[in-house]
Amino acid sequence: MKIEYAIIIKNKTRLESLIERFNTKAQAQFYIESSGGDFQEYVAEHEKFCQSFLEVQTKLSKVIKNKVLEREFMPSYIFSEKNLIVVIGQDGLVANVAKYAKNIPIVAINPDEERYDGVLLPFNVKNFLNGVNAVINENFSSKKMRFAEAVLNDGQKLLAVNDLFIGISSHSSARYKLMLNGKEETHSSSGIIVSTKTGSTGWLSSIFNMAYGILGSKKLKYPELNDEDLYFAVREPFKSKATQTDICGGILKRRNKLIIESLMPNNGFIFSDGIEKDFLQFNSGATAEIKLSDEEAVLVIN
Repeated sequence: MKIEYAIIIKNKTRLESLIERFNTKAQAQFYIESSGGDFQEYVAEHEKFCQSFLEVQTKLSKVIKNKVLEREFMPSYIFSEKNLIVVIGQDGLVANVAKYAKNIPIVAINPDEERYDGVLLPFNVKNFLNGVNAVINENFSSKKMRFAEAVLNDGQKLLAVNDLFIGISSHSSARYKLMLNGKEETHSSSGIIVSTKTGSTGWLSSIFNMAYGILGSKKLKYPELNDEDLYFAVREPFKSKATQTDICGGILKRRNKLIIESLMPNNGFIFSDGIEKDFLQFNSGATAEIKLSDEEAVLVIN
């Protein structure tokens, strides 16, 4: 399939979001500095991104036609097999894009290597054309990223590259019934995180960091996952006469499923990859089947 044009996907910088919130740069600066913050850090981050973005767009335009798509419009955009996706931003943006890419190759660029870890960003502004040209010539190397999948009993489905959150959209306790390997428990907790291997260095790692900090143990290790595994962890489970805490975490193997029945009359929801606007309602009467999806994203590697 011949690639006809590239879609460059970007997100607003923190400075752009501040200006959008406070109407002007001066008002945003006043707010940050009056609170004791360093406004120049926002400016420096923004300027570095703009410089990188301009360099990427200038170089890419010499190779292939392209257009820019803001992240907020991505869920409603229809990608074509004739597209090449170029993502420039942080790791989380790659995860957001992957759910909508439908096996279209993704060239992911780290615009600011001093600020961003770049776990999902194999390229930088200097070498990304290597990946672009490899895709155009249909001779590229790639990493397949498997999704976690939540399927409701009414057929609705949500994918996650990094992690799913199953819980409640407030600071009150999530109530649900959890079923795994023939065992069943009723829970009251702060919700459940289900992570892929790709996402295991993100939200999931913070749960282990908290546990290790409380236990004061340096001997404990993060779970080792492979691409066919998911790992789930129950956040702050509460034990009482009506609720149990024996099933609080573990690895979900390829054919394994976690079944969760909502006991929340309202405000229950499931969202993925840290984007709360991308969610499924999960209230009383809803049951979710959590498993490894058959779908996968294609991340071009250097």
